[in-house]
Amino acid sequence: MNTPCQQIVWELLPAIRASVAVELVKRGIPQKKAAEMLEIAPSAVSQYVSGKRGCRVEFLGDAKELVSKLVDDIIADSAGDISKRMCEICMASRGVEGSCAGDSCSD
Repeated sequence: MNTPCQQIVWELLPAIRASVAVELVKRGIPQKKAAEMLEIAPSAVSQYVSGKRGCRVEFLGDAKELVSKLVDDIIADSAGDISKRMCEICMASRGVEGSCAGDSCSD
């Protein structure tokens, strides 16, 4: 039995990381630099870009806008807490309003 939290951890969060990494590379950021910006391994970015890792989810509406805005802010070095921003994308993609209950995401 998979709980909703398991699905988020195993499917949605990797898809968010993959979308952000792929978008950074599409905007001309080298894979190694994208990895540094996201604090992940360069091999992870390579696998996201090649489609070998990270579930491909097409984010729509608010979630898509939040991914794009996060990428803009990462490039401008003004993203703040990237983990919190990814929580916001996760919640928007699930249609959840409010703030994340996790300590790392609360204001």
